[in-house]
Amino acid sequence: MGLLLLVRHGQASFGADDYDVLSPTGHEQGRLLGAHLAGLGVRPDAVVRGGMRRHRETAEAMLESSGWGVVPQVDGDWDEFDHVTLVGAMGEELPTDRRAFQDLFERATARWVAGHVHEGGESYDAFLARTRAALDRAVDRARTGTVVVVTSGGPIGAAAASLVDPTDPARLWSAFNTVLVNSSVTRVVVGRSGTRLLTFNEHPHLVGDTLTYR
Repeated sequence: MGLLLLVRHGQASFGADDYDVLSPTGHEQGRLLGAHLAGLGVRPDAVVRGGMRRHRETAEAMLESSGWGVVPQVDGDWDEFDHVTLVGAMGEELPTDRRAFQDLFERATARWVAGHVHEGGESYDAFLARTRAALDRAVDRARTGTVVVVTSGGPIGAAAASLVDPTDPARLWSAFNTVLVNSSVTRVVVGRSGTRLLTFNEHPHLVGDTLTYR
């Protein structure tokens, strides 16, 4: 039986000029997770990451603390959807308060899932299709070992929703996407009877100020 670990990146730089850079807390979350997984005896046969800077920096922090001698491979289909443009398309002033931004974010993604596509943007259906393709490739790699994927909340939510309800994942995606903790782990088992979601959003390595959602 194989094991696939889907890791959400560490905290990015909310409100900064470049959101895609990990905050100091984000780097620490990655180091804490790498040490935690190594302590549990996790030794991945492969590490895959999305193409974003926050994915790379999280993977680097994990490798630093875990001692895994694995070179991460890049799969851009694990990249997050363009939430900045999606939220901007709402035509509202972007709030600097995290709670107010989360409210705007949830309204924007609900409209997106319902079928709205901003000019030149990616549709929810296209996002779901590429995430499923990335999941299929990762599952194939994990059939005889352990694979760690470093990605974002959106793709992890889509993967989890697709495994729980493959006929209508949109029904669950928003609920999964909005509660994912930075550097959390979602476990997927790959066996002869199929691919199953084992756990969702694990984060026992985080306490106090290191536990963040955005």
